[in-house]
Order: sequence, then structure tokens, then C-alpha cells
Amino acid sequence: MDRDRQIDVVLSTLNAMDIGTLDSIREKVRQVEQALIALEQADLAARAAEVETALMRGDLAEFRRGRAFLQAKLGHLRS
Repeated sequence: MDRDRQIDVVLSTLNAMDIGTLDSIREKVRQVEQALIALEQADLAARAAEVETALMRGDLAEFRRGRAFLQAKLGHLRS
């Protein structure tokens, strides 16, 4: 899969985080983190881990900020 397609998949996963159980949302965050590692975006993968931590703490404001940050940064990675 080419890089732009991988980024589109990650963005779709981020956009789908509004729906589901806590466990399913957490799994989506982990998928994003793994995809970012595969894209060699270690800093963004670390940010995804922070998003998961915020979710597990129940800090929804930080969760949403972190998700928006990832969405913006991934949008800029497209060629």
C-alpha cells in the first residue's frame, strides 16, 4: 500500500473514534499508533500513545485535542 493510502486509512480510523465502546476506541488508537510506527513517524506514534492515556484517564478534552493534532499532522504528511 502506498504512503498516501496508508495515511488515508489512519485518518479514517481517527475519524471513526466518535463511535463505539471504550474498548473499541482504545483499539482504534492502538491501530493508529502501530500504523504511525510503520510510517516511521515515531513522534506521532508517541502522541497517539498520549491520546490513549488521556482516554483511559477520562480526559476527553485532551483526547479530542490529541486526536485533532494527529489529524492535522497526518493531513500535512500527504504528498
